[in-house]
Amino acid sequence: MIREAEKIAVALGRMFPGLCEVVLHDLRDPERAVRAIENNLSGRQIGDSATELGLARIADPAYPDVVQNYPNRFPDGRPAKSTSIGIRNAEGEYVAALCLNLDVSLLSPLTLTLANLVATDTAHREQPLETLRDRNARELRRAVEELCARRAATPRSLSREDKRALVRQLHRDGHFDSRDAAQTIADLLGVSRATVYNYAKTTP
Repeated sequence: MIREAEKIAVALGRMFPGLCEVVLHDLRDPERAVRAIENNLSGRQIGDSATELGLARIADPAYPDVVQNYPNRFPDGRPAKSTSIGIRNAEGEYVAALCLNLDVSLLSPLTLTLANLVATDTAHREQPLETLRDRNARELRRAVEELCARRAATPRSLSREDKRALVRQLHRDGHFDSRDAAQTIADLLGVSRATVYNYAKTTP
């Protein structure tokens, strides 16, 4: 059964190269659970231990067979969408789990680019009387992703100069008025908060 599941893991991984990590966990040996891994995006290795979700399945036979589309995060901070599928033996015990981890950070620039492509002209839309300067974290993330989409890149893949230019633009647009804006930007770009402030202070 494990060997057959391994074939599925390899085939799924090769269907989505560089985009979706596929991991087969052998829950019979939780200390060395990782049996196969395709598109290694998390940095794990064959023989690594089971995750918390895997241990929960081992401890509770009533644990759901499928946990679908839950938010997750890779060790370097990239957001992921994950699905975990439990595999039972004839006695109804969990013996393996097939897990898929989709790197959604790679899709955000593409999504924004397509949205811009199909957008209609808003020139004649009634303009608001004022602009509220306080922006929440979701709006800030969207602004970062839009700026990165223009460069066909993800926030963390930008060069140092592009990150500096992006931070300056966010500062000019008033996004630093938001509470915790610097930390949010730092997390998205994969740099320290101090670096974000240094970028913002740098004279173009």
